[in-house]
Amino acid sequence: MSLLVKICGLSTQSSVEAAIAAGADMIGFVFVRKSPRHVCLDEAAKLAELARGRAAIVALTVDAREETISQIVENLRPDLIQLHGQEAPEWVAHLRAKFKLPMMKAIGVARRDDLFAVQAYPMADRFLIDAKAPVDAELPGGNGRPFDWRLLDGFASSAPLMLSGGLDAGNVAEAIRIARPAGVDVSSGVERAPGLKDEAMIAAFVRAARAAAGRGNRGEPSCPS
Repeated sequence: MSLLVKICGLSTQSSVEAAIAAGADMIGFVFVRKSPRHVCLDEAAKLAELARGRAAIVALTVDAREETISQIVENLRPDLIQLHGQEAPEWVAHLRAKFKLPMMKAIGVARRDDLFAVQAYPMADRFLIDAKAPVDAELPGGNGRPFDWRLLDGFASSAPLMLSGGLDAGNVAEAIRIARPAGVDVSSGVERAPGLKDEAMIAAFVRAARAAAGRGNRGEPSCPS
């Protein structure tokens, strides 16, 4: 299967249109109030209609209450929920069963052992492998920090892996070559300033990722034996 490209943290019509025009497979809306990429639900719902049927719509939350997620599902009608906090496996399973939507669980990585956290989430439909946030960070993701992509070499999981953390048009090809993920996710790497997306940077990122994928990547990883 071909590499998936996700542009996250979109909050304006121009950024959504740029992601669609560039050929992104997924677009993400962030529902975390302290994030510079937070977008109100009413606005996100309008923006999502620009992409519906053209790219998968992803709702990103961090340790959100069920009531909050229910409101997002009802108004945004996402194709996938991204859980970027400390959500317990039982909670992820509950949300998946209740809302009948695929769940992508984010896993913060600083060393190889961190990857094995995926084993606690057999119910997850995808994993987003991100750089582990610094101890003093206010947000668990979107910090523009890469990790050692070599940690993913030879690692197999029960669900496809998307790579995130410090990616941009200049390094995404190398990240794909080393980590061979099923997909890549970018947010701060296509911004002129925190939360302010750049249309040209979005297009350049998608081009670079597609070119790297064309040179060969593993696509959807198989289940471990």
